[in-house]
Amino acid sequence: MTRNLNSDAKIGRSLSGITKTITEGDLWEEYNSLKSYCEGYAVNHTTKVSPKTVFANNEVSLEDIEVYGFDYDYTLACYNDALHHLIYRQALDNLIQNKKFPPDIRDMPYNPDYPIRGLHFDTSKGVLLKVDAFHHIQLGTVRRGLQAVSHEEAQEMYGGTHIPDELIVDRSMHGYDKGLRQLMDMFAIPEMCLLVNVIEFLRTREFDYDPEYLFYDIHNAVKEVHESGSMHKEVANNVQEYLHTDTGIPELLHRLHDAGKQLFLITNSEFTFVNSGMSYLIGPDWTNLFDVIVTQARKPQFFSDTTRPFRSVYRKTGTPSWARVTQLQKGKIYLEGNVEQFTQLTNWNGSGVLYFGDHVYSDLVEPCLKNGWRTGGIIPELDDEIEICNSLPFKRAVIWLNALQDLIELHQVHQRAECQTVVSSWIKERNELRITTKSLFNQQFGSVFRTHHNYSYFTSRLCRFADIYMSGVGNLLNYSLTHTFYPRRTALPHELSYNLTVP
Repeated sequence: MTRNLNSDAKIGRSLSGITKTITEGDLWEEYNSLKSYCEGYAVNHTTKVSPKTVFANNEVSLEDIEVYGFDYDYTLACYNDALHHLIYRQALDNLIQNKKFPPDIRDMPYNPDYPIRGLHFDTSKGVLLKVDAFHHIQLGTVRRGLQAVSHEEAQEMYGGTHIPDELIVDRSMHGYDKGLRQLMDMFAIPEMCLLVNVIEFLRTREFDYDPEYLFYDIHNAVKEVHESGSMHKEVANNVQEYLHTDTGIPELLHRLHDAGKQLFLITNSEFTFVNSGMSYLIGPDWTNLFDVIVTQARKPQFFSDTTRPFRSVYRKTGTPSWARVTQLQKGKIYLEGNVEQFTQLTNWNGSGVLYFGDHVYSDLVEPCLKNGWRTGGIIPELDDEIEICNSLPFKRAVIWLNALQDLIELHQVHQRAECQTVVSSWIKERNELRITTKSLFNQQFGSVFRTHHNYSYFTSRLCRFADIYMSGVGNLLNYSLTHTFYPRRTALPHELSYNLTVP
């Protein structure tokens, strides 16, 4: 005879107030039987998720897609870790030389594995932290510099764990709004490393500092690395040192082009920088693959500000033309512009367009909400996260964690004190398992996608604004151009789940 543990646990919710007449021995017998089953299930569960999969939040049929659009940085150009080191080093030089930060901050070691993408920095309290989809802090992820903030102090700082919606500033990094600023794109990793290192340096030496000033000094130092062109110049001159070539992207672009699909590129980077990378990846004739190329687009303003017109660029000199743009022609390079004019000049609109980008707010929000485009999120962290999820230590921990939590829910009320003590020990074990699963991803902040059992704030935004997501655009090579991506049907809390049957 078998039973579905998840179904029993759901029944247990309705019975949670009923006193149970069960013995301490009964509890431990059920616990040991269940744990033994979960161990065997984890060891024998050899199915793995391929990191080259395309994952669906919404149903998307590629047969309906006639126009494919792409961002450049971290979408068509897949950078290795050397770029983060470069940005960190140049921003550090900027802080010391131009903003007069203490030169000794150079002695702080750069550790790109310390933060994860999607964290928030509180400009008022000077802490880096992780927030879940319900605006609750994941306790154990609050950091002041390199120092962990205790659960008690974190809850005292915020009057609990909830962050009011008005304190979260997540749609733009423009201006000086106070609150929690989400560090969302891939370039945010060196920025977060600078934040924690500088704060740690000042904190341990008892320097007085305002975290709001500090944040904007560091944020602007990183921003100026991009705007000054120093980073672009270094990468363009040594492109082979910074770009991955085994991405499948050249093959995908040729495949789409040969199938008669229309392609466009909208990027915030300038043409000379993009040209160096694309020429290296595809060849000097790469522009022939695209019907429209827009550079220096100023996203997200490209999608929200309809006043800035397009300008064409002379490719040989890189200087903009004074002539009014009345059509977007293949083979020409454009800069600035806006999505309203883009739509008028191309007649590309609605769900027949699929646009890919790595930044949820700059690339995906407005096209999804205002233009009805289909959107694809590019999340390079998926490669490492899926590898961890496929590992036996993670399977052991998470399968037992889920089963133990259902067991706790089912047996949470008892007449006998000794039985309640057993359940309390299970709760303690569950909390330890949570720490274990978190540290398998990142010791400080855990998975990019989860805060224990809830979605992370990052994931909630990704699921809301990306119809599909993947580790790299080249993953599409694994699917035909008529493939339909179907979102997984998961049980709602009030529905039965049929996933795990135990003896």
